[in-house]
Amino acid sequence: MPNPFSIRLSVLLLLLVLQFESAEAKAVIAMKGDRVEISSWIDARFSRGSGVPFSFRLDGVPSSEFLGSWKRVCRITVPDDSSALSRTYTWSDESSGLAVICEVTGYPQSDVVEWVLRFRNLSGGNSGRISEVKVADLRMDYPASGPLSLHYAEGNKISRADYAPRTKVFDTGEKLHFEPSGGRSSSEAFPFYNIESKASGQGVMMAIGWTGTWFSDFRQVGQKSLCVEAGMANIDLYLKPGEEIRVPSVAFLFWSGTQMDGHNRFRRFLLEHRYRKVEGEPVRHYLSSGFNYRDPQPFGEYSCITSEWAVAMINRYRQFGLVPDVFWLDAGWHTGASDYQEGKNWASTTGNWTVDRKRFPDGMKPVSDAAHAAGAKFMLWFEPERVVKGTQWAVEHKEWMLDCPQPAGSEEADWLLFDLGNDEACDWLCKYYGDFLEENGVDWYRQDCNIKPAPYWAHNDEPGRKGIKEIRHIENLYRFWDYLLDRFPEMVIDNCASGGKRLDWETISRSVPLWRSDYYHHDDPDGYQCHTYGLNYFLPIHGTGILLPDKYSFRSSLSSTLIYNWKITEKGVSVLEMQERLAEYRSISDYYLEDYYPLTGDGDLTGHDVWLAYQMHRPSDGTGIVVAFRREESAVDNCPVRLQGLSPDKSYELTDSDTGVSVVKTGRELSEGFRLVLDSPKSSLLIKYKVL
Repeated sequence: MPNPFSIRLSVLLLLLVLQFESAEAKAVIAMKGDRVEISSWIDARFSRGSGVPFSFRLDGVPSSEFLGSWKRVCRITVPDDSSALSRTYTWSDESSGLAVICEVTGYPQSDVVEWVLRFRNLSGGNSGRISEVKVADLRMDYPASGPLSLHYAEGNKISRADYAPRTKVFDTGEKLHFEPSGGRSSSEAFPFYNIESKASGQGVMMAIGWTGTWFSDFRQVGQKSLCVEAGMANIDLYLKPGEEIRVPSVAFLFWSGTQMDGHNRFRRFLLEHRYRKVEGEPVRHYLSSGFNYRDPQPFGEYSCITSEWAVAMINRYRQFGLVPDVFWLDAGWHTGASDYQEGKNWASTTGNWTVDRKRFPDGMKPVSDAAHAAGAKFMLWFEPERVVKGTQWAVEHKEWMLDCPQPAGSEEADWLLFDLGNDEACDWLCKYYGDFLEENGVDWYRQDCNIKPAPYWAHNDEPGRKGIKEIRHIENLYRFWDYLLDRFPEMVIDNCASGGKRLDWETISRSVPLWRSDYYHHDDPDGYQCHTYGLNYFLPIHGTGILLPDKYSFRSSLSSTLIYNWKITEKGVSVLEMQERLAEYRSISDYYLEDYYPLTGDGDLTGHDVWLAYQMHRPSDGTGIVVAFRREESAVDNCPVRLQGLSPDKSYELTDSDTGVSVVKTGRELSEGFRLVLDSPKSSLLIKYKVL
């Protein structure tokens, strides 16, 4: 006879489980194992108020409990990309006066869908409280039971391990949480992922778009399901009458095959549909500072450069045949940056956004004219969001400055945050910078951000409106960049925030990270190898600098974009060596926009005693390159690798770029194992291959 207590306990446990599942109320995405029909996918997921793949709370009540009863309207819109389709879904409620707007874009040929949420108060009074906004709130059900893996990258920590690849294999119930620090989107966390079910042979690439503080959570439930949540981390507010806000965006690319099939399909999608194009081509140029990087002490960066010196340097690069696509003048050109006798430098004078007329009496126009005469463009550095107390902007526009408590005596104690979220301030900034760039002949705009804005946002939020300052700042950051890109159709924005601390789904469509990490200041080629290796999993366009023209150092900085900061006025440097390096780069640079295969795993590759190797492969003609490094403390003279993406029955000729020696192997042989050999530590290998 059954034990009555056991029965009651079982019923109680069942009720608890049912309550737990009901509380989650997540949209279920059935992963079918074949191509996704994006139009049908969108219609099925957003056709009702219940079961939508996002959620929020209104006055503490989960949206799953009421959104299904709200009025829903679908409007078909025409996107700029002719290969895309677009829908705008609006849910509105007369009693609360709130409208929820979800703008959805699909790319049927790429199996990609993305959406962004907006909230609008249609009433004449304040709205209810909006909180726990999850732009993605769903459960992925795979067809086969087995381990679920999350492939991700470390965020930017200004370390050798920036963007290091990581893989987490989940146990049932295990949860993984990600959130950036300080209000910059890729600081110590990276908003790009690959969710893989090896048993099913498929997965999903995922990206979050929010250049502030986002969050993501991943948790395995059962043997073949993963719960995914993502949204804005700090939001608990009401909307004033007629007010509207936007929150993070999210994107998913569905893939089948192997892990790297997913990564490479994502890379191709970015190049074809997401990255900004100039004259029909994605930005992929190599760059040059062109002005002898790092001023002598006590100056810093370019705090002592003059107009005459800059023009002379451009002419010197021109004389030696080293002219880049873009000449780049970084920090230190502005007013006050050269006042070292008063203890000033470039970092302590941001906010003086006028040209230092002592060093540039005619502004930047003579420098940009010289760059244009050499056949190059001109890029200039700015940092509008960090304003030092006492500078021009801090005094003349104090109503647009945000302050917050900082440790006494710290450098940050003298910093203010430009209130970009103030519409009047944003309008002024657009025109001020737009006119400045036009008057000085600046082609490319470089924006840095060395301040952590999150504390300033939080300290200046209106009572009962947590997150409103961050929302308005990020909205207007996009508005400012879009203004510049609309006003200057051939402009490129270089996105730098202490290096690459602002990389996300939204910024990559408007900008490129030509300086992906401030770890460059450590002069550590092994670190640059690591950054290329990890970032290539997700983003095909990024760059860093190179100080020395030797093969090991130069190849360590190879990526789709390159900044060569050679001091061509110093003794001991070889112009011939520089010319050789640039010729080599030109011969292989396009491969960095092709398919990527890491050849030495995703373990810890930061040591000076390891090998690191990767492959760039062009599927259209079967050609490619292999780049490898034997580091200084490595005692092993060879590294076995398995090349990927090759046709098993075709023969390939592999040629060592340094020795000219060639070997012929079949694709099957190369995929089963190929041994890279370097006799000396701290040496590199560049192999080019082609189909015979």
